[in-house]
Amino acid sequence: MKNYSITLLKGDGIGPEIVNEAVKVLDRTAEKSGFTVTYTEALLGGCAIDATGVPLPQETIDKCKASDSVLLGAVGGPKWDDQPGNNRPEAGLLGIRGALGLFANLRPAVIFEQLKNASPLKSEIIGDAMDIMIVRELTGGIYFGKRGQFEEDGVKAAYDTEKYNVKEIERIGRVAFDMAMKRNKKLTSVDKANVLDSSRLWRATMIELSKEYPEVELNHLYVDNCAMQLVRNPKQFDVIVTSNIFGDILSDEASMISGSIGMLASASLNSTKLGMYEPIHGSAPDIAGKGIANPLATILSVAMMLRYSLDEPQAADAIENAVAEVLKTYRTPDIYTEGTTKVSTVEMGDAVCALI
Repeated sequence: MKNYSITLLKGDGIGPEIVNEAVKVLDRTAEKSGFTVTYTEALLGGCAIDATGVPLPQETIDKCKASDSVLLGAVGGPKWDDQPGNNRPEAGLLGIRGALGLFANLRPAVIFEQLKNASPLKSEIIGDAMDIMIVRELTGGIYFGKRGQFEEDGVKAAYDTEKYNVKEIERIGRVAFDMAMKRNKKLTSVDKANVLDSSRLWRATMIELSKEYPEVELNHLYVDNCAMQLVRNPKQFDVIVTSNIFGDILSDEASMISGSIGMLASASLNSTKLGMYEPIHGSAPDIAGKGIANPLATILSVAMMLRYSLDEPQAADAIENAVAEVLKTYRTPDIYTEGTTKVSTVEMGDAVCALI
């Protein structure tokens, strides 16, 4: 019987609550699918600052590297707002991505049929369904470039550097092209090549790489136009690939189109299939401990883990099908509508388990 080692980074705010429900669902899925899971917990974010003084202890890095995959809840909160930038909870998140080499972020933006009315877009714009995969470069670009503050003519100034090389662009490009080959063979590369040299290199590299994927239709959009097109006609997109900062912005926009940020999962992968899986929402400290957080995004992150890191596609399907089914009846407060049954965080986890 296969056994998978998973490191849990429960984090801050609602993180422990939603991870606990995802673990419950994963254990149920493992029981039904014929494998076992061993868990190790580690600290990341604000809880790590409280315990060790830093947001990313070396012990956490070591535990993650020794595991088959990593499940993250959420990090951050106003409690740590007075920390310097390099010691905030978010610095721990950037640090673990870099330490594990997690260069590819997969963020699906999917509208469940049962939640279609929750989208701020009109139904005629969404159409029958929306299923977009955003592939975001995660360890390069402006978030990892040189930065600093200085005085210029007696006025305080600051700079951040956007930099990519061909190898970094090719690496994320291959992930996106491979993803497109498994879907509808359509890829949109997003840049700002009319202004930025880094984007000109990005576009030229994507065009060259496309020669290895003649079956994939490649098109290019400037980031501002892409942002507009996402709300004007999201059905035109299948796979989108873009840089770190552009992907950060566009994936949040796409998540809101889907109707509820509490429903969307994500995966961050390295070249060896080690992945870190997490919901895209934050730590929501205002509702922590109240038992009303929506665990479905974290549960769906587990499905992505099973699909992309653990090679258990049937188990992934079982979770995704259970979530789709549970939405016909049960809702946490953030997605509640009249005629459905309002449930707690734990009750939602139980309901998903019952359908696997």
